[in-house]
Amino acid sequence: MELVDIFASRRSCREYLSEPIPGDALRAVLDAARKGPTAGNTWGLDLIVIDRPDRYWDVTLPAGSRRDGFRWPGLLAAPLLIIPVVDPSAYTTRYAEPDKESTGLGAGPDAWSVPYWWVDAGAAVMAMLLAAADAGLGSLLFGQFGHTESIASAFAIPEGRLAVGTIALGRPNLAGQVPGRSAARRRPSLDDIVHLNSWSRGN
Repeated sequence: MELVDIFASRRSCREYLSEPIPGDALRAVLDAARKGPTAGNTWGLDLIVIDRPDRYWDVTLPAGSRRDGFRWPGLLAAPLLIIPVVDPSAYTTRYAEPDKESTGLGAGPDAWSVPYWWVDAGAAVMAMLLAAADAGLGSLLFGQFGHTESIASAFAIPEGRLAVGTIALGRPNLAGQVPGRSAARRRPSLDDIVHLNSWSRGN
């Protein structure tokens, strides 16, 4: 599939078939995370791959009335969940090394006006979402919201490491797709977001 077709076809998927993901497809998706940019070649990203998603949902959406009334029950059928985890200290350590020391970014996370662990993680996540679409898989990045600490405890995420969110992965249930609440919001046109030479148009 051409890259432009992958971009055009990728959608957030909230309804899955429970069938397992072929190993080669999964490896391609995970390996895509290594292909994005990373400031200073720091590589401060790890992936927790959960092949028993019930463990995750028991923490974030326990059996009961909330789960029974969940708007996207097909999301719980996704056979695999991935938690991308960043390590800010990897970046400060890297930027304290001699070739980066002059930046001052080795002083600590607060020295970064733009925390590039989040930027790099976003690029890695997008690479995985595109690789999933290329493999014919559905995917969804969703937030952990009020469950960040309980998820970190349940999956033994080391102190100081930060979860970006959670990615659901699996074969899409094409017959059961339900759009998200924000689906009706239009994407901006290219002219809406491109500012040539300066923010003010025509300059």
